[in-house]
Amino acid sequence: MIDIPWLDDDDSMYFPPTSSALDYPNGLLAAGGNLTSERLITAYSLGIFPWYSEGEPILWWTPSPRCVVYPSQAHCSRSLSKVIRKGTFQVTSDTCFSEVIGLCGETRQQQEGTWITQELKSAYIRLHRLGYAHSVEVWQRDTLAGGLYGLALGDVFFGESMFSLAPNASKVAFIWLAEQLQQRGYRVIDCQVTSSHLLPLGAQEIDRCEFEHLLLPLRRFSDLPKPGSLTE
Repeated sequence: MIDIPWLDDDDSMYFPPTSSALDYPNGLLAAGGNLTSERLITAYSLGIFPWYSEGEPILWWTPSPRCVVYPSQAHCSRSLSKVIRKGTFQVTSDTCFSEVIGLCGETRQQQEGTWITQELKSAYIRLHRLGYAHSVEVWQRDTLAGGLYGLALGDVFFGESMFSLAPNASKVAFIWLAEQLQQRGYRVIDCQVTSSHLLPLGAQEIDRCEFEHLLLPLRRFSDLPKPGSLTE
């Protein structure tokens, strides 16, 4: 049986030291607690995120190595650049957050299953209303063809999930996001764990200590910069 700490609902600021995370499964740190906005922002500022399936307790993770993309190093292939130049897609941000997170969950459910439970959706919609969670939408005419969502804290964007209903739509969303973040001086996009979809976009792996060093300015919830839009 895996032995990990159980979090108390009453102390939303507490997490075990990330150095105590398990090697297998990689990065599992704790279970329990809740998805209040304060707890979620505290978790992300420490490099911790929730990831669990319907019917399971909330599980908290901090894997090592960590998959990241530095905005200035995001890679747009020649074929993707051609798609963008053709103007097939139009990109917006924060126009329909609920729809984006919903479609992220639905498309993953149709593939390998999803961790985007109704409880989790509600929690991130609250964070969106507070100005911390953001979405990028990719449109084909008037139809939502792809997008992504995540949290912006300080100069770090924590990517959560993306979806695509048309070829290249999620990649267009990611490249647009990287360009916006680079212009605003963001240091890194957290992609959590490596995937074959992210590697062509410039993703690389760094160890947990290096990733946590990037998060040092976010260590205290009360000290976090005020939320803002992706394009202001």
